[in-house]
Amino acid sequence: MNVLNQIIQGTLLGGYYAMLASGLSFLFGVMRIVNLAHGSLVVLAAYLILTLANAFGWNVGWALLATMPIMAVLGWLLNRLLLQRSMRGGALIPILATFGLSIVLDNLLFERFGADTRSLAANIGGLAYDSWQVVGNLYVSQLDALTLGCALLVLGGLHLVLARTAVGRAIRATAEDPDAVDLIGIDARTVYSAAAAIALALISVAGLFLGMRASFTPYSGDVQLIFAFETVVIGGVGSLWGTLLGGVVLGVAQSLGALVSPLGFLIGGHVVFLAILLLRLYAGHFKQLLAARRPRAAAAGGARA
Repeated sequence: MNVLNQIIQGTLLGGYYAMLASGLSFLFGVMRIVNLAHGSLVVLAAYLILTLANAFGWNVGWALLATMPIMAVLGWLLNRLLLQRSMRGGALIPILATFGLSIVLDNLLFERFGADTRSLAANIGGLAYDSWQVVGNLYVSQLDALTLGCALLVLGGLHLVLARTAVGRAIRATAEDPDAVDLIGIDARTVYSAAAAIALALISVAGLFLGMRASFTPYSGDVQLIFAFETVVIGGVGSLWGTLLGGVVLGVAQSLGALVSPLGFLIGGHVVFLAILLLRLYAGHFKQLLAARRPRAAAAGGARA
């Protein structure tokens, strides 16, 4: 029963990780950029939601709805002023640029809000600690269940946007070949800006659940970036439903690791991440070897004929 409980709790935790990683996975899938400022942007969204909720007396839902367009505009500007310009310098420059952006954001948040921990738990009342009893000693947190449900809705909604709308088709086409879409009248720069805006809107939702689930400080972004990156690698880069699977795998690994040792919560997730990363690397190397041998085998068969 204890193992089953940890698997269930890990699956629910995976919903948060999927929500956390969705913006990172989406932006990389479209623009091939590893956004090292992702965690800092999640924390920024959490602070915006907290500020709006406390300043106007709103509940966190209304604060989120107000934060999402702000973050979307920020994403649009971020692409136009930083990402697009840095992409011209090669693959390394955007990584360095977003790393510098994360440092700037962390220190600006520290300057504005100080080092005190903050949380949205006080804004959601009993939802922060209420749970449902399933059977015996097995309980399910209402907030965790809400997190997983919202992750399914967000990823499902994004999937429908990409599959059924003109904007989604333009994004998918640009992700495949940005040079070719220019030939058919689609401005790749505008599509990239729209993708960055969508990614930061997704980050707003992740910031809400970060604030409701745990406390945060201006320097909490590094940990969130690590969890998001591990989720994306486990689930497959650029895959929306793979992101959900990666979050569940990471959450279950951490929960089962916690059974072994208190430190096993983090170690279990890191071990699974490294194992899958190595498996992907060696699998790719093996495929390359097979692809290189096939022409040789075909040539040898032709020579014998």
